[in-house]
Amino acid sequence: MLTGTLLAESIRVDAELRIDGLSVTRIFRKDFPDEPPGMPTTWTFVEFQAEDDRAGELARQLADVLIAEGGWYADFGVGDDHVVVFAGKVFRYRKGDEAGRAEATEYGLSVGCPADQLDWTD
Repeated sequence: MLTGTLLAESIRVDAELRIDGLSVTRIFRKDFPDEPPGMPTTWTFVEFQAEDDRAGELARQLADVLIAEGGWYADFGVGDDHVVVFAGKVFRYRKGDEAGRAEATEYGLSVGCPADQLDWTD
C-alpha cells in the first residue's frame, strides 16, 4: 500500500485530483508563522494511501495539479521506492538511494523550494 502526504495549498486553483482507490487517512493543519512573504503561514496536510498499482497514475496527476511557482511538491512511498512529485516532474528512486534523493533535492532547489522544506523521509 502506498502512503504519502500532500499539502492542500500546493494544488493549483481549479485543479482536481481524482484517483480511484485513493483514500484520505488524515487531515491536519499547522501554523508556520515564519514563512516568507507570499507563502501561506498555515498549511493543510493531507495524508493518503492507495494500492501500489495506482502509483504511476497518482504521480502523473500530481505533476499536473501542483503549483509550479515556489517548488511545491508532494511525496509518497510505494514498496521499496520513494516518489517525489513537482509540477511537471516526477522522481522515483529506491529508498536509501543517496544519488536519487540528491537529484530530486537539486531539482527542488532549482525550482524555488526552500532547502529546509526538502525534508521528506525515505
